[in-house]
Amino acid sequence: MHPLQQRILICLFSIGLLATTTQPGNARALDARQLSFYHTHTEERLDIVYFENDEYVDSALEEINHFLRDFRTGDVTVMDPGLLDLIYDIRETLESNGTYEVISAYRSPKTNEMLRTRRGGVARNSQHLLGTAIDVRLEDIPIEVLRDTALAMRRGGVGFYRKADFVHIDTGRVRRW
Repeated sequence: MHPLQQRILICLFSIGLLATTTQPGNARALDARQLSFYHTHTEERLDIVYFENDEYVDSALEEINHFLRDFRTGDVTVMDPGLLDLIYDIRETLESNGTYEVISAYRSPKTNEMLRTRRGGVARNSQHLLGTAIDVRLEDIPIEVLRDTALAMRRGGVGFYRKADFVHIDTGRVRRW
């Protein structure tokens, strides 16, 4: 068996175990949840603990909201903590300590409409408008493995953009493209 296939099988098995011990949307009692980000457009970095002692850290969520702002307009929204938990769980399942490379997160209505008119494939009611979506790569994981792991979790939408080299992950209804 190819090492990548073996790793995918291990990840899928781990997801199965994870699914039996957690429920989507509920905070799990972990000591701390930490995420690392690099924004490909602003070149900003953020390494932050956003959950500890069985609760979200408000100041950390505010920093994350600012970091994941619409980089074109500077508009900020409240990002879904469930999205943070989802990408945290994906990274943990993959046993990665990698940094999420962010291509896009929150989009203001103005930015979303501009993107819709310039190119196809941008939804009128995008999850990005709601603060429930993020387009990312995980630096030490092939994007196919990131996609497959997100799909296996069945906790929202997953879009795969091979040419653009990223995976869209959201906490909306379960779907794929």
